Amino acid sequence: MSSLDPAEIVLEGYRDGAFPMADPDTGEIEFFSSDPRCILPLDDGGLKISTSLARIHRNGKFKVVIDTAFERVIAACAHDRTPDNRSWISSDLAAVYIELHRRGHAHSVEAWLGDSLVGGLYGVAIGGAFFGESMFSRPAEGGRDASKVCLVSLVNRLRARRFALLDCQYANPHMVSLGAIEIAADDYLARLADAIALPGVGSFASVIEP
Repeated sequence: MSSLDPAEIVLEGYRDGAFPMADPDTGEIEFFSSDPRCILPLDDGGLKISTSLARIHRNGKFKVVIDTAFERVIAACAHDRTPDNRSWISSDLAAVYIELHRRGHAHSVEAWLGDSLVGGLYGVAIGGAFFGESMFSRPAEGGRDASKVCLVSLVNRLRARRFALLDCQYANPHMVSLGAIEIAADDYLARLADAIALPGVGSFASVIEP
């Protein structure tokens, strides 16, 4: 990365439609974009929730809050999933997101079971766009479906604040099952420009229930 302010460079990347990832071996941070681009529509029909997931979210099994343990969420997301699915969140990139959190751009949604953090996700907010980055859950600690519950709370929060775009970067079967779709890069860039320029969008962290 450049010697300029890394946090501002990352924000500019998002504004231009790119997102950062670090090489798991070298730690070098590069910017990527995808065509098609994956998004989760924020209209009423966008998020697909199973009956069981809706019940878990509704019955309050998990306490869902925002921004109380951002660094712990980053650390959990940065773990290698398998030897073939290694984390792209290097220590340097994690430090950038922590700085963005300090500046009010990066946020976490957390699921707690008692005193245990059992799931969560984080991303970056600019204007009316939210760029989802990573999520985790800890089934062995009672956190089965915790990350999905956090996603439901995230979508509800974005809708309440009139956000226009939830970026998911690359499609995968898990996100598609939850309602994510792919759109052409040109379409994404047009939606992105409109979203980040939205006036009067409610702050992601303002006090409204998720």
